[in-house]
Amino acid sequence: MRRVVIHRPGGHDRLCLEEHPDPEPGPGEVRVRTRAVGVNFADLAVRMGLYASARRYVGWPITPGFEFAGTVEAAGPASAAPVPGTEVMGVTRFGGYATHVVVPVAQVFPRPAGLGPEEAAGFPTVSLTAWYALFRLAHPRGGERVLVHSAAGGVGGALVQLARVAGCRVLGVVGAPHKVEPVRALGAEEVVDRSAADPWEAVRGWAPEGVDVALDANGVATLRDSYRHLAPGGRLVVYGFHTMFRRGHDRPSWPRLAWGWLRTPRFSPLDMTNENRSVLAFNLSYLFDHTGELGEAMGQLLAWVDEGRLRAAPVKSYPLDRVADAHRDLESGATVGKLVLLT
Repeated sequence: MRRVVIHRPGGHDRLCLEEHPDPEPGPGEVRVRTRAVGVNFADLAVRMGLYASARRYVGWPITPGFEFAGTVEAAGPASAAPVPGTEVMGVTRFGGYATHVVVPVAQVFPRPAGLGPEEAAGFPTVSLTAWYALFRLAHPRGGERVLVHSAAGGVGGALVQLARVAGCRVLGVVGAPHKVEPVRALGAEEVVDRSAADPWEAVRGWAPEGVDVALDANGVATLRDSYRHLAPGGRLVVYGFHTMFRRGHDRPSWPRLAWGWLRTPRFSPLDMTNENRSVLAFNLSYLFDHTGELGEAMGQLLAWVDEGRLRAAPVKSYPLDRVADAHRDLESGATVGKLVLLT
């Protein structure tokens, strides 16, 4: 098998494509010959050595990657696995940037006919992130106003669609003019290009009493204002800190990270109680310990795909040996939708 290995944290030069023996599935596991694997912002943090759960679960060396699509090749003993040859999609807690992955059976799902391999490879992580943020944490009700930052990205696009599934009204914030129409096409009522207009002025005009749900992966750049623009009873859901990284750079700036950490708001439980607002946060990688919840989420998401209520993000593909180009493009902030590696 071929897999991308990072032996120590750093820039694009740390992404090494290596040959390794094919992994063997153990009890309750299945081996999948991947056809495509998803690339996510978290993978950049893994490469830079800044992803806490990577240090907790794996350490160095590490192969990044959380999602894949491919064909079942073999199953371990006592595995109620799909038969060899079945087309599947799935999730893995790291190890995805490879031609073969071994995962527990509970982490693979039949690939629906409506998703090609590349679309399927880029579907699980962003969709599960959006599902968890909305339906496990925010619990939006029909008619509520939902603010989605980075709405043209993989997670942002899924959030826009799932908020519409929940019957909510959506304002999406994007970072460039070419991202406005794709987000509007997903169902956003309003889309603000922050490079051309003050997004907070637009939020105040759209929701004078505040938004009911704000979904924010930006970090220090917007967290404080996202909280301030919540309506009474509003919920801020945090799932990333993208703006603490330098756009277009493949290594972290430690002074920038330190300054970002110092500027990150510390939300007071007393203030939240008095203002009737909530702050919630999560890391999707910990969901893999809860297989029942994982299956419930994927079942619901794939049902919405079959019903035509949820579309996979547009995909840009790269050969596995161009993984550095994929990381470089994602770091640029110019992409729309998902990036995948073809294995």
